[in-house]
Amino acid sequence: MKVLGLLSGTSMDGIDAAVADLRLAGDTVELTPLHATAIPYPQQLHTELLGALPPQDCTAAKLCQLDTWVGQAFADAGTQTLAAHPDLELVASLGQTIYHWVDGDRCNGTLQLGQPAWIAEATGLPTVADLRARDVARGGHGAPLAAILDALWLAGRDDRTWVALNLGGIANITVVAPGQAPIAYDTGPGNALLDLVARRVGLHQDEDGELAADGTVQQDLLELLLHEPYYARPAPKSTGKELFHVGYLDGTEHRVVEDVMATMVELTAITVADACRKHGADVVVASGGGVRNPTLMRALQRHLAPAELCVSDDFGLPSDAKEGYLTALLGFLTWHGVPANGRLLGSVTPGREPLRPPLPPEVPVSKLRVVEVPDASG
Repeated sequence: MKVLGLLSGTSMDGIDAAVADLRLAGDTVELTPLHATAIPYPQQLHTELLGALPPQDCTAAKLCQLDTWVGQAFADAGTQTLAAHPDLELVASLGQTIYHWVDGDRCNGTLQLGQPAWIAEATGLPTVADLRARDVARGGHGAPLAAILDALWLAGRDDRTWVALNLGGIANITVVAPGQAPIAYDTGPGNALLDLVARRVGLHQDEDGELAADGTVQQDLLELLLHEPYYARPAPKSTGKELFHVGYLDGTEHRVVEDVMATMVELTAITVADACRKHGADVVVASGGGVRNPTLMRALQRHLAPAELCVSDDFGLPSDAKEGYLTALLGFLTWHGVPANGRLLGSVTPGREPLRPPLPPEVPVSKLRVVEVPDASG
């Protein structure tokens, strides 16, 4: 079936939309990436979302407004995609995380905005949403859910230890090693602190890592930041902008922006590499917005050595859209009655027609294969 995956990451730039052709072939899910795009939020909505993040307060009225506005923006993204792909059968939405409630080593709750009723009403398609909440209810962290795709995709390639790395606002890894259960968790900041520094000079982000490339790592600041207790906590664990928010950089205003940016790049690279090294990583497959930052990628390569660093595009999954395809996969699994992370995830909002999900497969799903897009030229 053709499934549309929708989400907005912790950077809150806008909506990632990805269309996948997904099918079950025995114990294998075959995923063909068909289309992916990023749709920016309206500027006012982007500003309002950033203004609702910690350490600012958010009222019930504002939360209701944001839930509606994000839902409408996701619905618009859905209808735009449906116009280009009228054979879509299902929508899956990870929504927009606005708060992730972690206390010590336990996640007590997580809140995603983007009421799915707006999506189902606009597209007429059944919509799978609230995917993170069920994982939290069973004792998980609700993040990163990428482990579901990564474990199926990377398992059994060879006898090396593979690590899937997502460089979003928050960086997370999935460790897939022979004879071991997959491990997935947030390592710490990815682009979140980099974007906050960029805003000091009126930029949305450090385009091509140019600011960081012109700066010098400040060792005293780096050592201070590396003492953050989160890094020493055992996995599984998760974090977000509740910790790594604008207040995290208090006291750095007097420093040269380029130097602060270079230090934040080093912080991300070191904390990611330390986590990968802890699990004996042989190959690290990166995806997410951070792969477009050559300064960050060079720092990662330096700290990860001798492990090999590559990008998900090398294996058929576009690095910019991997989480969109993950979302489509999560919806597909739920629709087909296939558990993910030990449970059926999410809730389903009906479209225009009554819900008619298929019977669950008789064979457990254990692999995922990315299939190349058929050559339209024939």
